[in-house]
Amino acid sequence: MPPLPRRSRHVPLLAAAVAVTLCAALPVPAGADEPAPSARRNLTFVAHTSFDTAVQLRSGTRSATKVAKGSVRLKSPKNTRAFSGRRYHVGTWTSPWVTESSDLSELIPSWQASTPGDSWIEVRARVRSAAQTVGSWDTMARWSSTDRWIKRSSLSGQDDDLARVNADTLQVPAGATGWQLRVKLMRRTGSKAQPSLDRVGAMASRVLPRTAGTPASKAGVAAGTVLDVPAYSQMTHRGHYPQWGNGGEAWCSPTSTAMVLQYYGVNPAAGQAFTPAGHADGIVDWTAQQVYDHGYRGTGNWAFNTAYAGTLLRSSHVTRLPDLAAAEPHILAGTPLIVSVAFGRGQLTGAPISATAGHLMVLVGFTPEGDVVVNDPAAPTNASVRRTYDRAQFENAWLGGSGGITYVLED
Repeated sequence: MPPLPRRSRHVPLLAAAVAVTLCAALPVPAGADEPAPSARRNLTFVAHTSFDTAVQLRSGTRSATKVAKGSVRLKSPKNTRAFSGRRYHVGTWTSPWVTESSDLSELIPSWQASTPGDSWIEVRARVRSAAQTVGSWDTMARWSSTDRWIKRSSLSGQDDDLARVNADTLQVPAGATGWQLRVKLMRRTGSKAQPSLDRVGAMASRVLPRTAGTPASKAGVAAGTVLDVPAYSQMTHRGHYPQWGNGGEAWCSPTSTAMVLQYYGVNPAAGQAFTPAGHADGIVDWTAQQVYDHGYRGTGNWAFNTAYAGTLLRSSHVTRLPDLAAAEPHILAGTPLIVSVAFGRGQLTGAPISATAGHLMVLVGFTPEGDVVVNDPAAPTNASVRRTYDRAQFENAWLGGSGGITYVLED
């Protein structure tokens, strides 16, 4: 019997300093008492399941695809579909059902793929209720590593049966206990392009809001460790490229992604040389282009950021972490984390912005006392990006704002 797909316990992050909040914690039902802190852990559920080895990928069902060299690839596809005035051969990989130990209210898929030439992938998801009602397939993304042939896009809406799509998140208002993914691989008819699916998975969760005044986690193994992540300000790009979000406040996610990729030394030469007239750090503009979601019309799609990073790194995914204690082993291992926060006026002392409904930054380490060291791209200059935040305030902004959403990018 093949081993189960790798599972890890984590918690999710909010991915954009834009007006739209892409991921919100579930409210306590009207009239319900706020659960005691000791009970809250039992009411919060997060699980990440990933199919990324050949054995795990072979556990899925395949049509006109094969598993070769550790990836799903097309195998003599016969079926075709029309899209954007062109015709494509289609192959499909469908995951087995993943049954969770608790009810989920959100599902956030993420993937790593290669799409050379005129090829692309489509990612779909569906859920199953505790009563064994199976929802319809909802299209989460049409994705390619380039916008040359198709426009990379999420498909919000699809309000039907059990779930609805909100950019990168499948929302399940009534809850579900199981889920399944389907990935379609497409290549232009007559082409020899070979798209591949290298990893796919999803983070299932049900997260309650964090109550004000919840004690911070205690400083742990990474106290005193700070990673040398290069600093980029998103604000120095204000007004750049309206077609990719217009820079400035809208670019916290690609700026954070660019910083981590620069830390690993994998930003591509083309991106490094992307220096539009009149400003520096063209790699930030380049990254914004690579992660831009034409459906959402922004650069804050969590899965699109990790999918782009995954074309350059060994591993990338979106998840949730329960607290800073869970983040510390990543920092100790040399892995900076991109985290999503939200806070009101006066709730994060020293922040370059007074308040935000959703903002991404890079967690780069901890002081010896356990306070949080970050690269906050909302700072006005590169020189002011490195910041230190109070541990309790930061943890409240992160867990209370997005439920702990995090991009884990590993070299």
